[in-house]
Amino acid sequence: MNVFLRLAGITAMVAISYSLLRKFIAGGVCTSTARMSGRVVLITGANSGIGKATAVDLTRRGARVIMACRDLKRGEAALNSIVEETGSSNVILKHLNLASMKSIRAFAKEINTNEPELHVLINNAGVIGLPKREETEDGLELTMAVNHFGHFLLTNLLLDLLKKSAPSRIVVVSSIAHHNFLETLSPFRFDNMHSEKNYRNLEAYGQSKLANILFTRELARRINGSGVTANSLHPGISSTGLANPSRLYGLPENLGNLMRRVLSIFFKTPEQGAQTSIHLAVSEEVEGISGRYFIDCEEREPAKTGQDDVAAKKLWEISAEIVGMQDLIAEPEGK
Repeated sequence: MNVFLRLAGITAMVAISYSLLRKFIAGGVCTSTARMSGRVVLITGANSGIGKATAVDLTRRGARVIMACRDLKRGEAALNSIVEETGSSNVILKHLNLASMKSIRAFAKEINTNEPELHVLINNAGVIGLPKREETEDGLELTMAVNHFGHFLLTNLLLDLLKKSAPSRIVVVSSIAHHNFLETLSPFRFDNMHSEKNYRNLEAYGQSKLANILFTRELARRINGSGVTANSLHPGISSTGLANPSRLYGLPENLGNLMRRVLSIFFKTPEQGAQTSIHLAVSEEVEGISGRYFIDCEEREPAKTGQDDVAAKKLWEISAEIVGMQDLIAEPEGK
């Protein structure tokens, strides 16, 4: 009997500890109950993970959600799932390949032509952990192309529509990986931004996430007073399938899958990881706030390298040249 009681006590302690751990890992929650009826939201990479969880929440709030996805087959399955889960059919799927400037321009042209309004743009899609350096059809390193240049081009092509629809918001999903965990990530390496000198997958990812924050900072400065805000965020380490241990660390597939399952206890769920994106898209608390960085639905300071206005301006100018929008280099009127 005493053994049974001891085992029961240990089991209860383990259960309570696990519950507290999961609560801690979950982090902040968007507490806003704001409705999004009549609002149009565009989410890149909305077919899985954080993007899909964000789409579910905003669809439930009454928004018209545009899912911008590279893989239409997976996108269609996600759309059907969202419709079934929310009971709303006010969600549509569009093809967008952020690794192709041609695809981005075609997508933006379709949106600008057919959508009279756009109130929230969530730059969510991303890649991480490519085992070797790959180039896009435009000759850009794939990680930086998708995570930064693609969203830079897309945002600027849709900016007039966002301004027309103001008040509107731009939400950029970055990562805590922009911090100087490796010396090679500080400061932004303009001399190796395409990983042309050397390629390390985590360094390339960290650089691209630092680019997200610098881009958001400079964008917010340039659109100040337009009625459009832009903020970036770290969603937390989430169990989304994006970070594959086999790719990140060169492990055998079966060992990588085992490692993922073991580590998943310390990861947020996609729904938990989506909370800060949702907060920045809907919350009354951030109305008019721009150029900031958020974690767990609270404003935080990014790494010092993410507060470098000189680097932000330089990255903007280089990015404008690379995507073929040289007109963006000039300072906006009144600046």
